[in-house]
Amino acid sequence: MADAIKINANDNVAVALRDIAEGEVIFGIEIMNPIRVGHKFALQTVKNGENVIKYGYPIGTATHRINPGDHVHVQNTKTNLADKIEYTYNPVNPPKSAETDENDKINKTDKKATFMGYRRADGQVGIRNEVWIINTVGCVNKVAEKIAKNFDNVFTFVHPYGCSQLGGDHTHTQIVLKNLVNHPNAAGVLVLGLGCENNNIAEFKKVLGDWSDSRVKFLNAQDVSDDIAKGTELVKELLNYAATFNREPIPINELIIGLKCGGSDGLSGITANPLVGKISDKIIQNGGSCLLTEVPEMFGAETILMDRCINEATFNKAVSLINNFKDYFTSHGQVVYENPSPGNKDGGITTLEEKSLGCTQKGGTSTVTDVLDYGERVKNKGLVLLQGPGNDIVAVTNLAAAGAHIVLFTTGRGTPLGGPVPTIKISSNTNLAKNKPTWIDFNAGVLVDNIDKINKTNKLDKLDKLAKTDNAETEQVAEDFFAYLIKVANGEKTNNEINDYREIAIFKDGVTL
Repeated sequence: MADAIKINANDNVAVALRDIAEGEVIFGIEIMNPIRVGHKFALQTVKNGENVIKYGYPIGTATHRINPGDHVHVQNTKTNLADKIEYTYNPVNPPKSAETDENDKINKTDKKATFMGYRRADGQVGIRNEVWIINTVGCVNKVAEKIAKNFDNVFTFVHPYGCSQLGGDHTHTQIVLKNLVNHPNAAGVLVLGLGCENNNIAEFKKVLGDWSDSRVKFLNAQDVSDDIAKGTELVKELLNYAATFNREPIPINELIIGLKCGGSDGLSGITANPLVGKISDKIIQNGGSCLLTEVPEMFGAETILMDRCINEATFNKAVSLINNFKDYFTSHGQVVYENPSPGNKDGGITTLEEKSLGCTQKGGTSTVTDVLDYGERVKNKGLVLLQGPGNDIVAVTNLAAAGAHIVLFTTGRGTPLGGPVPTIKISSNTNLAKNKPTWIDFNAGVLVDNIDKINKTNKLDKLDKLAKTDNAETEQVAEDFFAYLIKVANGEKTNNEINDYREIAIFKDGVTL
């Protein structure tokens, strides 16, 4: 296995692919400090105030002189990020209408590419045929859990919301719960309320809009003497309704994929995220949709996404997405670069720019066709940006509520969590996959395990970007992962489903009474 990788020809740092001891000579450079796997060392002198370059972009500024072979991290590098800035639309492709872009995608679609899904009565498609219990308020969480425990294929997602919330928080709760009720992975839904909450069933129905009496049942726990028995009776009716659906071939262009980073390491932007980017491009080339969220983890890489916007109107929405989230930070007295987390730093991520440049690779190279507010559901095909924070469970819930059938969740640190929809964990390194086989579903670490096959040489000028589209080894891993993704769409359970790790959290930014 190679010792290190220079990702882009313009980089002035390399990333260690194994633990490197002080005094070792890598690429003809003597290593001046121990360098852990995923961490960076300087390939040349970086003077005080000069940019540190990784992925071909600045990830920060040297706080003092950095010599060749020095460990490059928080002790000698600081962020370049500041508050809101002015943006200019510099499209990488000539702007075109959404209709034209959609026609282009249809022409590229492989008409034989399908998965086995469930066609719902309203025309939507699901990849699971579950019954969900959606609580209007956290007070009935335990009631819902007891009802669900009596059945296989019945799930509830506890949360503390639905009462004592004001303004936007109350609205967010209603919208997210409405979207979960309407999610096509649920064949049937029991809406379980208490009766006295702000988000009581009568009020929630006003938000929910139209529903099918066969598919959605309602129960106020205060209205019956035995809420468990009544809830169990209603769930049995929903299970009978769910049994009327069967899997059938569905075109890939109806698949909606959510994209998410968990705790990262220095390999995430080299293995897991570029791999997911390839899958994202493949889904979109086949006419499907991919949702990219975690707005704070676009800071520092946002212009890459902005320049891929389909037209200037979408670009302007992307600018508002970034600047409004910066306003959210500053309105709470927080700096916009308050990231990465301790785990990210321990894994070799130095600044938010570095995290973002790795994170945004999950969106591949596709055109950005739309920008959604928090709580909106996906309408367009292609790559869609979704407003929301980077917090893992808030983001996974956000993606599911926006319509994602599956969430692709990359991680260099590992996490057991899962959301309402299948949450595929992709490890950036093989050690994580080996140590946590009940968490990790797919190991992207093989991309660096096989790097000698990829590069054929350890010469510095031959170590180019790992995610080359003409690379046979990388393409094979991408094909393997795409095949696994289709298996999950067809019904194969992910680890979060096997473990029954299913959670939700809703974005909160206001007063609780």
